[in-house]
Amino acid sequence: MAEATVVEANALHKEFIRGQVTVVALERVDLTVARGEFVALMGPSGSGKSTLLHLIAGMDKPTAGRISVLGEEPATMNERSLARWRNHHIGFVFQSFNLIPVLTARENVELPLKLTTLPRARRKEMGATALKLVGLEDRMDHFPRQLSGGQEQRVAIARAIVTDPDLILADEPTGNLDANSARDVLSLLQKLNKDFGKTIVMVTHDPHCAAAASRLIHLDKGKFVEGEALTTTPAAS
Repeated sequence: MAEATVVEANALHKEFIRGQVTVVALERVDLTVARGEFVALMGPSGSGKSTLLHLIAGMDKPTAGRISVLGEEPATMNERSLARWRNHHIGFVFQSFNLIPVLTARENVELPLKLTTLPRARRKEMGATALKLVGLEDRMDHFPRQLSGGQEQRVAIARAIVTDPDLILADEPTGNLDANSARDVLSLLQKLNKDFGKTIVMVTHDPHCAAAASRLIHLDKGKFVEGEALTTTPAAS
């Protein structure tokens, strides 16, 4: 796989068994994501977009076909190796924030660093830096209940980037936000892409959210329907 390629999937196929029925979630799709791209996977519920994101993250294994991410094949790793690989290379942003209520913003952001050998002082420094990057340096000691939904999602993004990952995976990152907070979060993702060269793959059903990306891929019933370049030049790494 070329060095400039972050994700490469060939004839990727995923089926689920539900009772007596076989459901095809992805049907032999091919995908290449270059370093520095911001790709939106868009489609209705059940189109296969979240399944594809989970396969990229190694959270599920394909029924057939092959997917390579950053030169590795997540489907071939054992759980321990996969967890270590994810922690070093992948940042996750979820719709539901997934913050721990009894931890402060900085403590939530530091969680991925606890799996490393970094000393406590360095972890605190990196957590503070990530929160400053997302504009929450004045909220470091606040608990999730003291933050707005938009601020909680920015904490979640800080947690996703604190390890300086190669790839950010965002699953409906604006789904629980009001319009103004959604715009702020999308602007932040664009900044991470354009100013810091982060590669981002984002799942959404919202065309306004998808418009923040540099490339749009439509999925329907497990297949790519069409692809549309939304900007002419992807962010440089």
